[in-house]
Amino acid sequence: RGLAAGPEMHFGFQTVTEEERREKIYQVFENVAKKYDVMNDSMTLGIHRVWKDILMHKMNPCPGTLLLDVAGGTGDIAFRFLNYVRSVRQRQLQRKLKHHQNLSWQEIFDSYQKDQFNSLGDSQVVVCDINREMLKVGKQKAQHLGYSEGLSWVLGNAEELPFDDDKFDVYTIAFGIRNVTRIDLALQEAYRVLKPGGRFLCLEFSHVSNPLLSRLYDLYSFQVIPVLGEVIAGDWRSYQYLVESIRQFPPQEELKAMIEDAGFFKVDYENLNFGIVAIHSGFKL
Repeated sequence: RGLAAGPEMHFGFQTVTEEERREKIYQVFENVAKKYDVMNDSMTLGIHRVWKDILMHKMNPCPGTLLLDVAGGTGDIAFRFLNYVRSVRQRQLQRKLKHHQNLSWQEIFDSYQKDQFNSLGDSQVVVCDINREMLKVGKQKAQHLGYSEGLSWVLGNAEELPFDDDKFDVYTIAFGIRNVTRIDLALQEAYRVLKPGGRFLCLEFSHVSNPLLSRLYDLYSFQVIPVLGEVIAGDWRSYQYLVESIRQFPPQEELKAMIEDAGFFKVDYENLNFGIVAIHSGFKL
């Protein structure tokens, strides 16, 4: 739905200027940052965790992968990535040791120590978010959960990324793209910072095709979610916006076309839970 007449845009169901939209969205995430995880759990009944796991399995990163996670301030994708790579690395290590049955105990121990020391196989994830509060929450979580190696945090705008061209193997954006002011610019930037052969993955709320389910979903979204927002975060309006922004977001085929316009190849999408969310995927060739 992007730009209306002139430089007017949507903020939920309101029409605002581009600058107002940017400012208002910033406020929403500043307001909800501390309650973001609790709220995600209550809004999606915890299913957002499964969706993020599915995204990670679809990515299937190998040790050495360099990931950029945009709008990922709370670290949900970054932590999953580090866990996933670590377990792949662990399996590789066990296979390698099995093939060396005739090594002495000391040699096995030395080899294991050396590989353990580099448990990510040089993988790295850079989390980039425009909102300081969200990054702060993510950093606190990382400290609390013991993630430090292979992880960095950068304050930056999806529409103007502070990174060189052809730098990352994978770009992810989970539940973030509908909150950027200009989706087309964010997609161009994703294309620019990916290496040739790199992959774009986007997880976002989408459009439910089944009419009955769609009505039930609307009822839940507009009647229940803002109330949850009020009860849990004392913030009705931010959650009302989040629901409205989901309805204003382009449907699956339209987003697919936008990703292709940005230059990506082999673009496809997978609907989860009847299209409540979709994972779009594309490659830079």
